[in-house]
Amino acid sequence: MAAAEYRPLEGDDDINAPQSPPQSATTVAAHAFIQPTTIYVQDYEQQHATASPISCVINLANTILGTGMLAMPSAMASVGILPGILLILFSALASGTGLYFLTRCAARTEGRNASFFAISKLTWPKVAVLFDLAIAIKCFGVGVSYLIIIGDLMPQVIGSFSSHANIAYFLTDRRFWITIFMLTLVLPLSFLRKLDSLKYTSLVALVAVVYLCVIVVYHYFSPAYPPPPQDAIQLGTFSVNVLGHLPVFVFAFTCHQNIFSVYNELKDNSKRSINNVIAISIGCSAFIYEAIAILGYLSIGKDVRGNIIMEYPPSYFVAGGRLAIVILVIFSYPLQAHPCRASLDKVLAWGSHSATGSKVPPPPSAFKYFAMTTFILILSYIVAINVSELDLACFTTRSMRMTPGGLPR
Repeated sequence: MAAAEYRPLEGDDDINAPQSPPQSATTVAAHAFIQPTTIYVQDYEQQHATASPISCVINLANTILGTGMLAMPSAMASVGILPGILLILFSALASGTGLYFLTRCAARTEGRNASFFAISKLTWPKVAVLFDLAIAIKCFGVGVSYLIIIGDLMPQVIGSFSSHANIAYFLTDRRFWITIFMLTLVLPLSFLRKLDSLKYTSLVALVAVVYLCVIVVYHYFSPAYPPPPQDAIQLGTFSVNVLGHLPVFVFAFTCHQNIFSVYNELKDNSKRSINNVIAISIGCSAFIYEAIAILGYLSIGKDVRGNIIMEYPPSYFVAGGRLAIVILVIFSYPLQAHPCRASLDKVLAWGSHSATGSKVPPPPSAFKYFAMTTFILILSYIVAINVSELDLACFTTRSMRMTPGGLPR
């Protein structure tokens, strides 16, 4: 029973409930005007709700674990070990609590149509579009920052592995690498409709995260790298620098833009199942943050820079870390394009008949989906090849606070 679009049902929490008795033509027409339904909820769930808990954990963890984890040692240095540990744990708890409340709100929407727009329609319908506008801008900015990281790091990776890289000028051109990866990986992955379709690339990105962790752990335990002076390690301190590093802690666990896609696509999205997904994703991410922050800080001391990879001497091992960062951001871009497109769809539908009153716009048509994705990709590509990282920081401060203060040079 294929159909064109889906609308949530009102006042019916049981999708398998028996059909109501036949109604008169007038009653049916009035109900259709208020809230038309053009696809069976059960059919929609069978088509889209196929994600396993493991795939949801992988995608959510990849959304959380960005390049900002490399700034954790510097953030911990601004407050000391004990406050740093507590701030990471507090941020994890706060983020997990927010995710929990969002999923409980999602449970109040019918079927598998949860979104910020749908929930806002139940609370503040007149400003629902503002939430999606903010999310679209935020996700777009993060995606652009990922492309800039690719352009900045790939020439360094080539230079680290080949002493003859300067012979081929295009290999040192940041625009070349942004273009290549955009066409070969970022573009096709960004057109995938379901977040669950990105689970394998997200798994590769998490392998890159593990590699970066191995670099930090190795340089801490290796006898070839002596520890810093004892006075360079502080259990607790306070300085004005903490204000600059506070966003690293606050935004470290940002993944809320994808929680509704996880809720909609998870095959068993019961309260217990979705809570397990949240707990495992947040818990594993917190463990990685704590490990990198503590070991990185103990390895370098209070003067550790904004990107821990910059502190290590050049080697193929460390150069592989730069390549791991590139892999991480390549496969993280689609996780930003997905919510950006979903929110942009709601913004464009604002004011239309399908979004009036308490109604939620149906899923976009194939043409609209293609047009929105193409627009996001082209605009982010143009911005990435024409602005520097510093310019982007001014362009979207919120997005850049999720990345390290400096990239490996």
